[in-house]
Amino acid sequence: MTDWLDNLGYRDYTLSIASEDASFRSYYRVKSGSDSWILMDAPPEKESCERFIVVANKLRRVNLSAPEIVEQDTLQGFLLLTDFGSTAYLSVLDTKTEGPLYTDALAALLKMQTDIECDDLPDYDEHLLAQEMDLFRDCFLKGLLGIRLDRTQGQQWADIKKKLVQNALEQPQVFVHRDYHSRNLMKIDKRNPGILDFQDAVKGPITYDLVSLLRDCYIAWPPVRVDRLALDFYELIKVNDLVDVKPAKFLCWFNLMGIQRHLKAIGIFARLKLRDGKDGYLRDIPRTLEYIEQASAEETSMKGLHTLVSELNLKFRAKSIL
Repeated sequence: MTDWLDNLGYRDYTLSIASEDASFRSYYRVKSGSDSWILMDAPPEKESCERFIVVANKLRRVNLSAPEIVEQDTLQGFLLLTDFGSTAYLSVLDTKTEGPLYTDALAALLKMQTDIECDDLPDYDEHLLAQEMDLFRDCFLKGLLGIRLDRTQGQQWADIKKKLVQNALEQPQVFVHRDYHSRNLMKIDKRNPGILDFQDAVKGPITYDLVSLLRDCYIAWPPVRVDRLALDFYELIKVNDLVDVKPAKFLCWFNLMGIQRHLKAIGIFARLKLRDGKDGYLRDIPRTLEYIEQASAEETSMKGLHTLVSELNLKFRAKSIL
Protein backbone atom coordinates (compact mmCIF):
# COMPACT_ATOMS: atom_id res chain seq x y z
CA MET A 1 0.00 0.00 0.00
CA THR A 2 2.70 2.46 0.93
CA ASP A 3 4.64 1.65 -2.27
CA TRP A 4 1.47 2.34 -4.26
CA LEU A 5 0.83 5.66 -2.50
CA ASP A 6 4.49 6.67 -2.85
CA ASN A 7 4.48 5.91 -6.58
CA LEU A 8 1.37 8.07 -6.99
CA GLY A 9 3.23 10.98 -5.41
CA TYR A 10 1.69 11.05 -1.93
CA ARG A 11 4.15 12.30 0.68
CA ASP A 12 4.31 12.90 4.43
CA TYR A 13 1.19 10.92 5.20
CA THR A 14 0.13 8.71 8.07
CA LEU A 15 -1.72 5.42 7.66
CA SER A 16 -4.13 4.09 10.33
CA ILE A 17 -6.94 1.53 10.49
CA ALA A 18 -10.24 3.24 9.66
CA SER A 19 -12.71 0.43 10.27
CA GLU A 20 -13.16 -3.31 10.53
CA ASP A 21 -15.18 -4.88 7.75
CA ALA A 22 -17.24 -8.07 7.92
CA SER A 23 -15.50 -9.32 4.76
CA PHE A 24 -11.96 -9.70 3.46
CA ARG A 25 -11.69 -5.94 2.83
CA SER A 26 -9.65 -3.62 5.00
CA TYR A 27 -9.98 0.16 5.27
CA TYR A 28 -7.23 2.61 6.22
CA ARG A 29 -7.27 6.36 6.76
CA VAL A 30 -4.54 8.23 4.89
CA LYS A 31 -3.81 11.67 6.39
CA SER A 32 -1.51 14.33 5.03
CA GLY A 33 -1.79 17.71 6.73
CA SER A 34 -5.45 18.76 6.55
CA ASP A 35 -6.23 16.25 3.78
CA SER A 36 -7.72 12.83 4.48
CA TRP A 37 -8.67 9.85 2.30
CA ILE A 38 -9.79 6.26 2.81
CA LEU A 39 -7.72 3.49 1.26
CA MET A 40 -9.67 0.30 0.57
CA ASP A 41 -7.64 -2.90 0.31
CA ALA A 42 -9.71 -5.61 -1.39
CA PRO A 43 -7.61 -8.72 -2.09
CA PRO A 44 -8.38 -9.45 -5.78
CA GLU A 45 -8.62 -13.20 -5.20
CA LYS A 46 -11.32 -12.60 -2.54
CA GLU A 47 -13.12 -9.35 -3.44
CA SER A 48 -13.90 -7.30 -6.55
CA CYS A 49 -13.08 -3.61 -6.82
CA GLU A 50 -14.96 -3.41 -10.12
CA ARG A 51 -18.34 -3.96 -8.44
CA PHE A 52 -17.57 -1.18 -5.96
CA ILE A 53 -16.66 1.20 -8.79
CA VAL A 54 -19.79 0.40 -10.82
CA VAL A 55 -22.18 0.91 -7.90
CA ALA A 56 -20.38 4.02 -6.59
CA ASN A 57 -20.85 5.60 -10.00
CA LYS A 58 -24.54 4.67 -10.03
CA LEU A 59 -25.07 6.34 -6.65
CA ARG A 60 -23.10 9.47 -7.52
CA ARG A 61 -24.89 9.87 -10.87
CA VAL A 62 -28.21 10.38 -9.02
CA ASN A 63 -26.60 12.86 -6.62
CA LEU A 64 -26.33 10.53 -3.64
CA SER A 65 -23.30 10.65 -1.37
CA ALA A 66 -21.06 7.74 -2.27
CA PRO A 67 -17.28 8.14 -1.96
CA GLU A 68 -15.49 9.55 -4.98
CA ILE A 69 -12.78 7.26 -6.32
CA VAL A 70 -9.61 9.38 -6.33
CA GLU A 71 -7.13 6.67 -7.36
CA GLN A 72 -7.52 3.03 -8.34
CA ASP A 73 -5.45 -0.08 -8.98
CA THR A 74 -7.85 -2.96 -9.50
CA LEU A 75 -5.04 -5.46 -10.16
CA GLN A 76 -3.75 -5.00 -6.62
CA GLY A 77 -7.20 -4.31 -5.19
CA PHE A 78 -6.50 -0.76 -4.01
CA LEU A 79 -8.94 2.17 -4.15
CA LEU A 80 -8.29 5.60 -2.67
CA LEU A 81 -11.59 7.24 -1.73
CA THR A 82 -12.84 10.53 -0.36
CA ASP A 83 -13.27 10.41 3.42
CA PHE A 84 -16.70 10.91 5.01
CA GLY A 85 -15.16 11.11 8.48
CA SER A 86 -15.78 8.78 11.40
CA THR A 87 -19.32 9.67 12.52
CA ALA A 88 -21.39 6.62 11.65
CA TYR A 89 -25.15 6.75 12.19
CA LEU A 90 -24.81 4.14 14.93
CA SER A 91 -22.63 6.44 17.03
CA VAL A 92 -25.15 9.31 17.06
CA LEU A 93 -28.56 7.65 16.85
CA ASP A 94 -30.77 8.31 19.89
CA THR A 95 -34.34 9.38 20.55
CA LYS A 96 -33.47 13.01 19.76
CA THR A 97 -31.60 12.41 16.51
CA GLU A 98 -33.38 9.43 14.97
CA GLY A 99 -36.10 11.58 13.38
CA PRO A 100 -33.90 13.73 11.12
CA LEU A 101 -31.32 10.98 10.55
CA TYR A 102 -33.92 8.47 9.38
CA THR A 103 -35.67 11.14 7.31
CA ASP A 104 -32.43 11.64 5.38
CA ALA A 105 -31.75 7.90 5.09
CA LEU A 106 -35.28 7.16 3.84
CA ALA A 107 -35.10 10.01 1.32
CA ALA A 108 -31.84 8.55 -0.02
CA LEU A 109 -33.42 5.08 -0.13
CA LEU A 110 -36.38 6.41 -2.12
CA LYS A 111 -33.97 7.99 -4.60
CA MET A 112 -32.07 4.71 -4.97
CA GLN A 113 -35.28 2.83 -5.69
CA THR A 114 -36.75 5.36 -8.10
CA ASP A 115 -33.72 6.78 -9.94
CA ILE A 116 -31.04 4.06 -10.21
CA GLU A 117 -31.07 1.74 -13.20
CA CYS A 118 -30.48 -1.76 -11.85
CA ASP A 119 -31.21 -4.16 -14.72
CA ASP A 120 -27.46 -4.66 -15.18
CA LEU A 121 -27.00 -5.78 -11.57
CA PRO A 122 -27.24 -9.43 -10.43
CA ASP A 123 -30.76 -10.60 -9.54
CA TYR A 124 -31.54 -11.37 -5.92
CA ASP A 125 -32.82 -14.72 -7.12
CA GLU A 126 -34.10 -17.87 -5.46
CA HIS A 127 -30.65 -19.45 -5.30
CA LEU A 128 -29.01 -16.47 -3.57
CA LEU A 129 -31.88 -15.95 -1.12
CA ALA A 130 -31.87 -19.62 -0.09
CA GLN A 131 -28.08 -19.79 0.07
CA GLU A 132 -28.02 -16.87 2.49
CA MET A 133 -30.60 -18.46 4.78
CA ASP A 134 -28.66 -21.72 4.87
CA LEU A 135 -25.86 -19.83 6.65
CA PHE A 136 -28.20 -19.85 9.67
CA ARG A 137 -28.49 -23.64 9.56
CA ASP A 138 -24.87 -24.40 8.68
CA CYS A 139 -22.91 -21.75 10.60
CA PHE A 140 -25.16 -20.86 13.54
CA LEU A 141 -27.11 -24.02 14.33
CA LYS A 142 -24.55 -26.64 13.33
CA GLY A 143 -21.28 -24.71 13.55
CA LEU A 144 -21.78 -22.56 16.64
CA LEU A 145 -24.43 -24.39 18.67
CA GLY A 146 -23.78 -27.96 17.52
CA ILE A 147 -27.45 -28.47 16.59
CA ARG A 148 -28.40 -30.65 13.63
CA LEU A 149 -31.93 -30.58 12.25
CA ASP A 150 -33.66 -33.96 12.21
CA ARG A 151 -35.65 -35.11 9.19
CA THR A 152 -38.90 -33.44 10.27
CA GLN A 153 -37.13 -30.21 11.18
CA GLY A 154 -35.26 -30.33 7.88
CA GLN A 155 -38.55 -30.43 5.99
CA GLN A 156 -39.91 -27.56 8.08
CA TRP A 157 -36.76 -25.58 7.28
CA ALA A 158 -37.24 -26.23 3.55
CA ASP A 159 -40.87 -25.06 3.76
CA ILE A 160 -39.88 -21.89 5.64
CA LYS A 161 -37.23 -21.04 3.05
CA LYS A 162 -39.68 -21.61 0.21
CA LYS A 163 -42.21 -19.23 1.76
CA LEU A 164 -39.57 -16.55 2.39
CA VAL A 165 -38.17 -16.82 -1.13
CA GLN A 166 -41.68 -16.55 -2.58
CA ASN A 167 -42.29 -13.42 -0.48
CA ALA A 168 -39.11 -11.78 -1.79
CA LEU A 169 -39.73 -12.59 -5.44
CA GLU A 170 -43.34 -11.42 -5.51
CA GLN A 171 -42.35 -7.88 -4.51
CA PRO A 172 -41.46 -5.11 -6.98
CA GLN A 173 -37.77 -5.50 -7.87
CA VAL A 174 -35.61 -2.39 -7.45
CA PHE A 175 -32.04 -1.34 -6.66
CA VAL A 176 -31.03 -3.02 -3.38
CA HIS A 177 -27.95 -1.81 -1.46
CA ARG A 178 -28.03 -5.00 0.64
CA ASP A 179 -26.41 -3.60 3.78
CA TYR A 180 -28.27 -0.35 4.31
CA HIS A 181 -27.92 0.13 8.07
CA SER A 182 -26.42 2.34 10.77
CA ARG A 183 -22.84 1.12 10.42
CA ASN A 184 -22.76 1.84 6.69
CA LEU A 185 -24.38 5.28 6.81
CA MET A 186 -22.20 8.22 7.79
CA LYS A 187 -23.54 11.49 9.19
CA ILE A 188 -22.18 14.21 6.92
CA ASP A 189 -22.97 17.90 6.54
CA LYS A 190 -23.85 17.93 2.84
CA ARG A 191 -26.24 15.50 1.15
CA ASN A 192 -26.55 13.31 4.25
CA PRO A 193 -26.06 10.36 4.60
CA GLY A 194 -22.71 9.23 3.26
CA ILE A 195 -23.35 5.73 1.90
CA LEU A 196 -20.77 2.95 2.26
CA ASP A 197 -20.36 -0.80 1.67
CA PHE A 198 -22.60 -0.95 -1.39
CA GLN A 199 -20.50 -3.22 -3.61
CA ASP A 200 -22.85 -6.20 -3.24
CA ALA A 201 -25.86 -4.30 -4.64
CA VAL A 202 -28.41 -6.31 -6.59
CA LYS A 203 -31.82 -6.00 -8.21
CA GLY A 204 -34.22 -7.28 -5.59
CA PRO A 205 -37.26 -6.85 -3.32
CA ILE A 206 -38.44 -3.36 -2.45
CA THR A 207 -38.62 -3.97 1.33
CA TYR A 208 -35.10 -5.37 1.74
CA ASP A 209 -33.16 -2.15 2.38
CA LEU A 210 -36.08 -0.74 4.37
CA VAL A 211 -35.97 -3.63 6.83
CA SER A 212 -32.15 -3.43 6.96
CA LEU A 213 -32.47 0.18 8.10
CA LEU A 214 -35.45 0.00 10.44
CA ARG A 215 -34.80 -3.43 11.96
CA ASP A 216 -31.10 -2.82 12.21
CA CYS A 217 -29.04 -5.67 13.70
CA TYR A 218 -27.04 -3.11 15.73
CA ILE A 219 -29.75 -0.94 17.28
CA ALA A 220 -33.41 -1.56 18.18
CA TRP A 221 -36.44 0.73 18.25
CA PRO A 222 -39.96 0.10 19.60
CA PRO A 223 -41.93 -2.07 17.13
CA VAL A 224 -44.72 0.53 16.90
CA ARG A 225 -42.19 3.16 15.81
CA VAL A 226 -40.68 0.79 13.22
CA ASP A 227 -44.10 -0.03 11.75
CA ARG A 228 -44.96 3.67 11.57
CA LEU A 229 -41.77 4.48 9.68
CA ALA A 230 -42.32 1.51 7.36
CA LEU A 231 -45.84 2.67 6.55
CA ASP A 232 -44.66 6.24 6.02
CA PHE A 233 -42.18 4.92 3.47
CA TYR A 234 -44.96 2.80 1.91
CA GLU A 235 -46.92 5.99 1.27
CA LEU A 236 -43.90 7.54 -0.47
CA ILE A 237 -43.28 4.59 -2.79
CA LYS A 238 -47.01 4.25 -3.48
CA VAL A 239 -47.14 7.88 -4.64
CA ASN A 240 -44.17 7.08 -6.88
CA ASP A 241 -46.03 4.08 -8.35
CA LEU A 242 -43.56 1.53 -7.02
CA VAL A 243 -46.18 -0.54 -5.17
CA ASP A 244 -49.84 -1.36 -5.72
CA VAL A 245 -50.81 -3.31 -2.60
CA LYS A 246 -52.67 -2.56 0.63
CA PRO A 247 -50.70 -1.41 3.71
CA ALA A 248 -51.31 -4.75 5.47
CA LYS A 249 -49.78 -6.65 2.56
CA PHE A 250 -46.79 -4.31 2.52
CA LEU A 251 -46.19 -4.92 6.24
CA CYS A 252 -46.40 -8.68 5.60
CA TRP A 253 -43.74 -8.29 2.90
CA PHE A 254 -41.68 -6.23 5.33
CA ASN A 255 -41.97 -8.76 8.19
CA LEU A 256 -41.12 -11.80 6.08
CA MET A 257 -38.28 -9.98 4.35
CA GLY A 258 -36.89 -9.14 7.77
CA ILE A 259 -36.94 -12.81 8.73
CA GLN A 260 -34.95 -13.74 5.62
CA ARG A 261 -32.41 -10.99 6.22
CA HIS A 262 -31.99 -11.75 9.91
CA LEU A 263 -31.53 -15.48 9.34
CA LYS A 264 -28.76 -14.52 6.92
CA ALA A 265 -27.24 -11.99 9.35
CA ILE A 266 -27.09 -14.47 12.24
CA GLY A 267 -25.42 -16.99 9.95
CA ILE A 268 -22.84 -14.38 8.92
CA PHE A 269 -22.18 -13.37 12.55
CA ALA A 270 -21.56 -17.03 13.41
CA ARG A 271 -19.32 -17.51 10.35
CA LEU A 272 -17.22 -14.50 11.34
CA LYS A 273 -16.55 -16.21 14.66
CA LEU A 274 -15.90 -19.66 13.20
CA ARG A 275 -13.95 -18.69 10.09
CA ASP A 276 -12.24 -15.44 11.03
CA GLY A 277 -12.11 -15.55 14.83
CA LYS A 278 -14.12 -12.30 15.07
CA ASP A 279 -16.12 -12.42 18.31
CA GLY A 280 -17.55 -8.91 18.25
CA TYR A 281 -20.64 -9.70 16.19
CA LEU A 282 -21.82 -12.43 18.59
CA ARG A 283 -23.29 -9.80 20.90
CA ASP A 284 -25.67 -8.76 18.11
CA ILE A 285 -27.17 -12.25 17.73
CA PRO A 286 -29.73 -12.06 20.61
CA ARG A 287 -31.18 -8.79 19.26
CA THR A 288 -31.38 -10.28 15.77
CA LEU A 289 -33.04 -13.46 17.07
CA GLU A 290 -35.58 -11.29 18.89
CA TYR A 291 -36.44 -9.58 15.60
CA ILE A 292 -37.17 -12.99 14.10
CA GLU A 293 -39.25 -13.92 17.15
CA GLN A 294 -41.32 -10.74 16.83
CA ALA A 295 -41.89 -11.02 13.09
CA SER A 296 -42.58 -14.77 13.08
CA ALA A 297 -45.14 -14.34 15.89
CA GLU A 298 -47.14 -12.03 13.60
CA GLU A 299 -47.11 -14.36 10.57
CA THR A 300 -49.07 -17.62 10.86
CA SER A 301 -46.94 -19.26 8.14
CA MET A 302 -43.89 -18.83 10.39
CA LYS A 303 -45.23 -20.61 13.51
CA GLY A 304 -42.66 -23.40 13.33
CA LEU A 305 -39.82 -20.92 12.98
CA HIS A 306 -41.13 -18.88 15.90
CA THR A 307 -41.01 -21.91 18.20
CA LEU A 308 -37.55 -22.90 17.02
CA VAL A 309 -36.05 -19.43 17.36
CA SER A 310 -37.57 -18.83 20.81
CA GLU A 311 -35.84 -22.00 22.04
CA LEU A 312 -32.59 -21.14 20.29
CA ASN A 313 -32.40 -17.69 21.88
CA LEU A 314 -32.53 -19.30 25.31
CA LYS A 315 -29.95 -21.94 24.35
CA PHE A 316 -27.61 -19.35 22.85
CA ARG A 317 -27.67 -17.23 25.99
CA ALA A 318 -27.29 -20.30 28.21
CA LYS A 319 -24.17 -21.45 26.40
CA SER A 320 -22.42 -18.20 27.47
CA ILE A 321 -20.92 -17.74 24.02
CA LEU A 322 -21.17 -13.97 24.34
